Amino acid sequence: MTAVVASQDRSPGKLGLDRDDRTVRWLIVAFALFFLTALLIPLYMLISRSLFNRQGDFTGLANYREYFETPALFQSIQNSFTVAGISTAIVIVLAFAYAYALNRTCMRFKGFFKVMAMVPLLSPSLLKAIALVYWFGKQGVLSELLFGHSIYGPIGIVMASVFWTFPHAVLLIGTALALSDIRLYEAAEALKTSHTRVFFTITLPGARYGIISSIIVVFILILTDFGVPKVIGGNYNVMATDIYKEVIGQQNFEMGAVVSVVLLIPAVIAFAIDRIVTRKQVAQLSARAVPYAPKPNRLLDNTMLGYCLVITVLTLAILGMAQYASLVKFWPYNLELTLEHFSFEIEGAGWENFYNSLKVAVTVSLVGTFVILLGAYVVEKPRRDSIPRQAIQMVALMPMAVPGLVLGLAYLMFINHPSNPLGFLYGTITIIVLSTITHFYTVTHLTATTALKQMDREFEAVSASLKVPLTRSFWRVTVPVCMPAIFDISIYLFLNSMTTVSAVIFLYGPGTKTASVAAIHLDDSGETAAAAAMAMLIVYACIAVRVVHAIITGWLLHRVQAWRRR
Repeated sequence: MTAVVASQDRSPGKLGLDRDDRTVRWLIVAFALFFLTALLIPLYMLISRSLFNRQGDFTGLANYREYFETPALFQSIQNSFTVAGISTAIVIVLAFAYAYALNRTCMRFKGFFKVMAMVPLLSPSLLKAIALVYWFGKQGVLSELLFGHSIYGPIGIVMASVFWTFPHAVLLIGTALALSDIRLYEAAEALKTSHTRVFFTITLPGARYGIISSIIVVFILILTDFGVPKVIGGNYNVMATDIYKEVIGQQNFEMGAVVSVVLLIPAVIAFAIDRIVTRKQVAQLSARAVPYAPKPNRLLDNTMLGYCLVITVLTLAILGMAQYASLVKFWPYNLELTLEHFSFEIEGAGWENFYNSLKVAVTVSLVGTFVILLGAYVVEKPRRDSIPRQAIQMVALMPMAVPGLVLGLAYLMFINHPSNPLGFLYGTITIIVLSTITHFYTVTHLTATTALKQMDREFEAVSASLKVPLTRSFWRVTVPVCMPAIFDISIYLFLNSMTTVSAVIFLYGPGTKTASVAAIHLDDSGETAAAAAMAMLIVYACIAVRVVHAIITGWLLHRVQAWRRR
């Protein structure tokens, strides 16, 4: 009788486990189809298109041979690497000093400077280029500081690239500097080691992984950026603008695919190096480490305070000039303030573009957050089907290695293929949302998996033993616990959806053009003030949402802490 009862007790648990297994496997299939449709097939079609001519005949590597034998196109490779290399070197030096000030000194107003360092993330990269035109263009306020050189070209690209990638480098290097072990510095102090030697033998080696990672990230961001060179590049061609010119200007999709593949190769290599560096960085962390606590040093603290003030003033100068330019009636002849540039009385540009951006950003934030959290849960929590889950994890990391412009062109070729039943999606908000979620999937996926790793796996085991369905434990346990990470993912998706241009430049329709794309077209048509106004609308929206996000997360953390105290 006891055996029968025990058997009956196990049976419901077994049935419940089977039901959860079926749920997980259906989710695995769903995400496999998602990545197949949203990433793998478009990339395959892009790469395969580069092997055919305009007539549809297979030509192998003939297009690549033509590309490398065309001096103007081949020169773009050198130009891209030149501006990316110079910009990266400048950014790393500036960002390291700024991150050092925030993490290794006792200077005042650290909170303020941390916020100001992230301000460039609230605006599209093209806004920095537009502001620099007003500062250093032919009729700019400080044009004489260029000593006769033009802002249109490598000088402008480097300057704008430094401004918009600065926050990324500060975040990465700051994280590395914050993880230092104070015991090494105490030992050096006991041995009366000079500050210079401590810096080069302890500080720099300790932050080397963060520095290497920031170099890779910044280099690829600049190498693949489209907004800055499109606005301020002039006749200085880079690979990103070549893709746009080949596809939009000459309707040469095959050569556009070739340039995309060439641009994709260094991005993939850099991503692989970054992943290796990240793994080594994690392996270097010690459980016995004592967090570094800076000691007051009046000279160093005041010096770093002055440096951070200079960087902050430059940041505000860029943003302030863009705001001022959008309000001036006719630069530089009539400096009367007006709001007429915000009326957008220009064909192909208007407030509907800003509303489209809001629709895309809100949809990406809501739908993308749910999809990404669910995908991370499928990868991280179930105990079975490890091989399919590892495959999904590997594919989930791929979007970070795919430049937005390359992904956008891949979507264009995929969605417009004659045999694709999804062709009706071209030019709709849906395809823009899908491409944007895919483009920013990796970072948010890693954020979600990090949050899930902090939860004990026994939650799922207890739920199974209590016959609680996996779906119910997901909504009642996982989602509430991961709420801070969920808000971080949602705000990340919103901000990037508002500011991105490269991922959607090929996908919009007559009624779905976004604000960032409209700003590009306004600048192309010579309406620079209207382009600045459109870009500033993006900034206003990002600031407003960021403030609301800070209020909600602060309230949420307060509730969580109160719950823990009880």
